[in-house]
Amino acid sequence: MRWDNLGESPAALFGTDVVSRTIDTPEFRGITFHEVRARSIVNRVPGASRMPFEWTVNPYRGCSHACVYCFARKTHSYLDLDTGLGFDSQIVVKVNAPELLRRELTARRWRGEHIAMGTNVDCYQRAEGRYGLMPGIIAALRDHANPFSILTKGTLILRDLDLLRQAAEVTDVGISVSVGFLDRELWRTVEPGTPAPERRLDVVRTLTAHGIPCGVLMAPVIPFLGDAPEQLRATVRAIAEAGAGSVTPLVLHLRPGAREWFMAWLGHHHPHLVRRYERMYAGGSYAPTWYQRRITRQVHELAREYGIGPYRPGAHRNVTAPAADPATPDGLPPAPTQLTLL
Repeated sequence: MRWDNLGESPAALFGTDVVSRTIDTPEFRGITFHEVRARSIVNRVPGASRMPFEWTVNPYRGCSHACVYCFARKTHSYLDLDTGLGFDSQIVVKVNAPELLRRELTARRWRGEHIAMGTNVDCYQRAEGRYGLMPGIIAALRDHANPFSILTKGTLILRDLDLLRQAAEVTDVGISVSVGFLDRELWRTVEPGTPAPERRLDVVRTLTAHGIPCGVLMAPVIPFLGDAPEQLRATVRAIAEAGAGSVTPLVLHLRPGAREWFMAWLGHHHPHLVRRYERMYAGGSYAPTWYQRRITRQVHELAREYGIGPYRPGAHRNVTAPAADPATPDGLPPAPTQLTLL
């Protein structure tokens, strides 16, 4: 493994001191943690992105959730790490993230803009149980009354419930949980390292009960495996029953790095679907626009039926999204984009 992005140059991502640890306990078996000291922690979103925020914080790289479709897999190649099993088991930990964030929030150039978390990998993956970076991060944002949002599949966020409530008293806080489907067999194979979907919905229920509004990013909707009308209805109904304030559907997209890993998984578990996927994604990383609009329309109709909404782009992060193109009545951008951040 070469760490070309380590060093003393101004462009280096991390310092030269790296400590790699393999922890032989059941919850971390087979996982190696690479502890690094980041040079910066507040990252600017690429200018071409249509995301409704400009800044992100990502305390980890790699993710033990092991979602086979994860778009962030490609980022592991920047450190010459494997984007398949390596992404799932070689976790880069920015151990100085809380103290570095405090320093960056006090910089004269900082204007207190919204900071999004969970944009690259999950900040509440299992590594957080060991390293506990998020309490310091949330406390720093609270102390500076800096608005922020978190997207997660992890139930560990409930550990920080008191901090989230304190932060919500002084600034805008947006929490969203990712639940794309309820099918347990599909969950076990496509998201093997995550809490079960119903446990994630319990997070929504608990946060809402404690006065912290919570949305659901219904992602990904997986073609031919999780998109049947009865599946969409059951998922939206469960999301509504959990008390979510919004539901935002997102169809599976297959960026380079994730595409190869997902297609290998598909060939093993559902070989009869390989040709259909090759046709559906022949045009690139995204499903055809007509398909995305169909799923979006179905989910929005179900959300209205079950009393969620009205739909507002960016609602799952409590931020205002860019205005939708008037040619896209469902609020979909003409060319869907997704962040890939360092």
